[in-house]
Amino acid sequence: MKIGLCLPYTKPGLDRATLLGWARAIEAGPFDSISCGERVIGPTVSLGATLAAAAAVTERVRIVPTLYVLPMHDAVAVAQEVATLDALAGPGRVEVCVGVGGREADYRAIGASFAKRHERMDEQVARMRAIWRGEPAFPGGDPIGQRPSRAGGPPILAGVMGPKAFARAAQWADGVYVWSGNGEKHEIAHFVQMAGDAWSAAKRASAPRKIGGFWYSLAPHDAQAKLSAYVFDYTRVFGEAAARAMAKLVTRSSPDALREALDNLEAAGCDECFLVPGTAEIAEVERTAEVVSRR
Repeated sequence: MKIGLCLPYTKPGLDRATLLGWARAIEAGPFDSISCGERVIGPTVSLGATLAAAAAVTERVRIVPTLYVLPMHDAVAVAQEVATLDALAGPGRVEVCVGVGGREADYRAIGASFAKRHERMDEQVARMRAIWRGEPAFPGGDPIGQRPSRAGGPPILAGVMGPKAFARAAQWADGVYVWSGNGEKHEIAHFVQMAGDAWSAAKRASAPRKIGGFWYSLAPHDAQAKLSAYVFDYTRVFGEAAARAMAKLVTRSSPDALREALDNLEAAGCDECFLVPGTAEIAEVERTAEVVSRR
């Protein structure tokens, strides 16, 4: 199973040294990819700009947005941004994960509609691929943006959870990104099965790629407290009671606990894991590299 790291995109006080230091450390370690999520409200950095910087200072690891909350955006603009990222990264390094998100306030902050977001995303994916093929955005128009290094554009993964979302993704996605906050085998195995069933029902010729993710921390001091605090802050938008409950459930704060969760995802059938750290301390990368290199 491949293993990648998510940049600490929601932490206050992020600067050039921190973000580029993480990118370079991931590149130097036993990792396969760098990812970055998307939020609007809070001390978060831009997904596109952050991954462009990561692409510019790395050569080997794949660059994977995880994920564009696609219905918040114009599909043509995202297609152009992804094609630019592909040009900066070099051939074959960029993949794209898209989803609808669950934070209505983020939609509201940038004037996007939260309604019918699933339906809009289906249409947006098709529009992005048309732009990458060189089709104009309107009749008589010119092509937009760079042509991606891969014919048809980068692979597209779908961030999904429910049966309807899996069924939709099976119509257009190359794979799925599924989530278990604490890296539990039964949760990931359930999603992996749902993906396989959806691809079979859609009569897809090939099986989906399956990527899983979970929260963890290997901070040198108070890792469990920092992990719980991060998860509480991240999920507080869904209500403080739910956030407190989730913060109590996350336990991947030691090398052994991290190793167990990675084993869980591999046993559940994941092809790759995107690890999401609880702090922006560079020691997270260094300590995680030790665990990964010894698996």
